Amino acid sequence: MIKIGVVGVGHLGQHHAAKFCQIAGATLVGIYDKDARRAQEISQRLGVSSFSSYEELREASDAIDIAATTTSHYELGKKALEAGKHIFLEKPITSELWQAEELLELAEKKGLKIQVGHIERFNPVILMVEKEIKQPLFIESTRISTFHKRGTDVPVVLDVMIHDIDLILSFIESPIKHIHASGIGLFTDSIDIANARLEFENGAIANVTSSRVSLKQERKIRFFQKDSYISLDFQEKSARVVKKSPKLMLYLPRIMMGATDIDPEKLVDQKVYTCKDGGKDALLMELEAWVKAIATDTKPIVDGRAGTMALEVASQIIQIINEQLKHNKIKV
Repeated sequence: MIKIGVVGVGHLGQHHAAKFCQIAGATLVGIYDKDARRAQEISQRLGVSSFSSYEELREASDAIDIAATTTSHYELGKKALEAGKHIFLEKPITSELWQAEELLELAEKKGLKIQVGHIERFNPVILMVEKEIKQPLFIESTRISTFHKRGTDVPVVLDVMIHDIDLILSFIESPIKHIHASGIGLFTDSIDIANARLEFENGAIANVTSSRVSLKQERKIRFFQKDSYISLDFQEKSARVVKKSPKLMLYLPRIMMGATDIDPEKLVDQKVYTCKDGGKDALLMELEAWVKAIATDTKPIVDGRAGTMALEVASQIIQIINEQLKHNKIKV
């Protein structure tokens, strides 16, 4: 039985703690939060111990789930690894690239597991169609939402866009050749809306847009590849896969001659996927995967290196945007 400790039981951490009460092979030994009142509230709700210090929780645990603010990930993660504990870090892995690289090196040296909370890898919509996504040539993602104070300690690129960056990197297995990016801050002193165009060495392109200052919520991603188009709506928990129909060749001569009476539906095969009752619990699957990786001594699905790669791209996007704003004398 793997003894788990959860650090930070705010908006996300409280759900992490609750899930560990459902995972076979793991036991939640307790929680810690710098807000003692909050920690007490969650401990009473879940019927687990609330530790008075991070050090005490760390000592009592085999592995530490860190759901505290991004700016604290490095310090909390380093102390856990130094103490020989496996760690789960909510995304992004850290706020600075050098911090992530140091944690990676420390984990590898000590033979410990790092998993990063890029939960979209476990989204039931992605799991339904991931086998259909093969060598995409163009990806377009949109992740926008209304303004909330939570997450504004970092730019929207780290808070929101990094979800799609990780997904894109998992499907396009090629180095990035060039990045174009733009963005601006509206409600905070950081970047609140951003767009990036990622050009890969294999010719693939990804266009990514994220905002936390929009009037609506939308989370969609589209994959364009040879002979097929795949569209996913994370909010609606649905996906559409469109492929060329074998009948296309029968109609092609007439199409080439300019015929306009051909039903477009006959040219493609479509399949719509919908998650019944919202599908499986992505957070539960994500944390189960971490526990399994520890128990079986296998590589986590979203390991520290994957989290670091996503952070590296996000950091480059932020740097490009900041340089443009500075050049244009625009204060974020």
